[in-house]
Amino acid sequence: MEITSAMVKELRNKTGAGMMDCKEALLAGEGDFEKAIDYLRKKGMSAATKRSSKAAKEGVVSSYIHMGGKIGVLVELNCETDFVAKTADFQTLARDIAMQVAASNPLYVRPEEIPPSALEREKDIYRSQLAEEKKPEKIWDKIIEGKLKKFYEEVCLMNQKFIKNTDITIETLINNMIAKTGEKVVLRRFVRFQLGEELK
Repeated sequence: MEITSAMVKELRNKTGAGMMDCKEALLAGEGDFEKAIDYLRKKGMSAATKRSSKAAKEGVVSSYIHMGGKIGVLVELNCETDFVAKTADFQTLARDIAMQVAASNPLYVRPEEIPPSALEREKDIYRSQLAEEKKPEKIWDKIIEGKLKKFYEEVCLMNQKFIKNTDITIETLINNMIAKTGEKVVLRRFVRFQLGEELK
C-alpha cells in the first residue's frame, strides 16, 4: 500500500511524533491509523522504559508569562545531556509544558504525588454521589475507577490532554521526545503564580 504525505501529516498531527517515525509506523501498520498509533506508542514506551534507569541531571528551567503578567509559570524539565537540553525541540517542549500549566492549572505532576488523604476524600465524595443516585454497590468500584481517571486528567499534568493537540497527553508528548532524542526526559516540577491568589 502506498503511504502518502497527507497520511503522514495526519498521523503527525494526531500523535505529535516525527515525520519519519509516522511514515515508519504507517508502513508497519499497512496504512491502518489505529495500528500506526499503537506502533508509535509502543516505540515511545519502549524507548522510555529503556532510558528509565539513566540519570537525567541536565535540562532547562523554562518560564511562561500569560495575560500581560497576571499568570506566571516555571517548569523544570530534565534530560541526560546538555547537548539535548540546548536543542530547539527540547526548549520548545519545556515552554509548551509551561504554557499548559498556565492554561490548565494542574496541582501535581503525576498521580503518585497525590496525598493518600486527598485521594480518599475524592473517593468518599464519589461514594456519597453513587449512594445518592442509588447505584448498585457492586458497580461502585468500576464507576469510581472511571471518575478517578477523569480526576487525574484534571489535576495531574502528565495525564492532561495537550492544549495544542488534544489527541495526546503530556506524557505522550514527553515519550515522543524520549523516542526522538534517545535520552531519558523527566518533568521534575512546576510552580504556577496567579496575581492576587490566596497564599496558603
